[in-house]
Amino acid sequence: MEFACGIADALKGLHSEGASTGVDVYTVRRPLGVVAGVTPFNFPAMVPMWMFPNAIACGNTFILKPSERDPSAPMFVAELFQEAGFPPGVLNVVNGDKVAVDRLVEHPDVRAVSFVGSTPIARYVYASATANGKRAQAMGGAKNHMVVLPDADVDMAADAGGFCCLRLGWGAVSWPYQWSSPSGT
Repeated sequence: MEFACGIADALKGLHSEGASTGVDVYTVRRPLGVVAGVTPFNFPAMVPMWMFPNAIACGNTFILKPSERDPSAPMFVAELFQEAGFPPGVLNVVNGDKVAVDRLVEHPDVRAVSFVGSTPIARYVYASATANGKRAQAMGGAKNHMVVLPDADVDMAADAGGFCCLRLGWGAVSWPYQWSSPSGT
């Protein structure tokens, strides 16, 4: 949210006179229009906050399709934005399942789609969105690795890996799925 508040400065157009003989260059940033985000159940408030503040700060309207397993946090956030005075239609929440996702990626007015969730669904959303001429960002499940080198303190490495897995509470996406070490460690 804080990043989105400062994004206006980054969106200023650029102007370079004399980029080449008789050539001036202008960069004009224009909103896409309607953009959509499809978010997972395990971070029902955080992941939408990665998406819609930036989209809105860039001049777009945003349709959020939260997980049907946990839509309450995104609905509450949308209510807060409405109470704060956001104009109707700037931040929209659409509940549903795969049918709702398909409608978003197929609808001609939706110009871009952002997705966070499982890898198979990320592939599906990306393929469907791009097949419909949309910009697409699809982030599937993370697979983090932890490499323990021969000169490492193995006990400290095990503690650090366990901390990532069990104490941070970030969920499976941040856990080191694969631990490896060169022979002899």
